[in-house]
Amino acid sequence: MLEAAIRVADRGGVEAITMRRVAQELGVEAMSLYHHVPNKDAILDGAVDMVFAAIKLPPAECDDWRDALRTRAFSARVVLSQHSWALGLMDSRRDPGPATLRHHDAVLGVLREAGFTLPMAAHAVSLIDSYVYGSVLQEANLPMTTPDDVEEVAGDLLRHLPEEELPYLTEMIRDHALRPGYDYTTEFGYGLDLILDALEGRRREPPPGSVR
Repeated sequence: MLEAAIRVADRGGVEAITMRRVAQELGVEAMSLYHHVPNKDAILDGAVDMVFAAIKLPPAECDDWRDALRTRAFSARVVLSQHSWALGLMDSRRDPGPATLRHHDAVLGVLREAGFTLPMAAHAVSLIDSYVYGSVLQEANLPMTTPDDVEEVAGDLLRHLPEEELPYLTEMIRDHALRPGYDYTTEFGYGLDLILDALEGRRREPPPGSVR
């Protein structure tokens, strides 16, 4: 049933998840679903939990906290790109499932074991998740996914751009976006490393008034 709900959402977004549509996906009557779940919210909770379960957890013990969270962030990006409808639900459910709870505990565990104070661990989780979620939304709405797409879109824009009025944008497109070998998909990793490096700089510096 939850897999059916995810298929429905993948096609039509979270608003497409209704008892009737999930039942249609399964080839049964909607009333039969109530033998397994009390309401639509239970389906949403379960579907979100399945999405969390698909994201690779950071290991309980790791030599480098940045490597662990980098792996988790890239995994989350892949999974959420496939189920972008879940972005608005992942942190809003009032009854999170076991996979969701394990996921959050594992991420916090990596940060705490690396020496982050509790407040800094909270800041780190919020910052990294905001970056991952925002990147997935941005990439989902971009009209380009491959280097060829970038070349086509940027080239069309450049041809109609008034260079004298917009010199810096022109420079960015001509000398960066259109340079040979440029791959927009690498921007995610670059930005993630900036965040992780910045957090490393504050790992041993607790905020004023905080306690370990």
